[in-house]
Amino acid sequence: MKPEGRAIRLSFDHLAGGLVSRGAGLTGFEIAGADRKFVWANADIEGDTVVVSASKVAQPVAVRYGWADHPLCNLYNKADLPASPFRTDSWQ
Repeated sequence: MKPEGRAIRLSFDHLAGGLVSRGAGLTGFEIAGADRKFVWANADIEGDTVVVSASKVAQPVAVRYGWADHPLCNLYNKADLPASPFRTDSWQ
């Protein structure tokens, strides 16, 4: 995870040649600032990374993916394996 202004860039291991989304655009991403309030985020694949942002979060500090009971997620690697739910924060 690397903050970049109003966005956070995520890097992944085990790409198997790259990242893909199943469907029109990535789903399942949330982002938060220092207030620890997560909001749904926009996410785009850029090369071997994912850039996550939301207009409501000016200075993001954390991202969560698939962090729900029944998440709608569609990030995969090129070996057709799904990304596991994760979080970059350790808040209670």
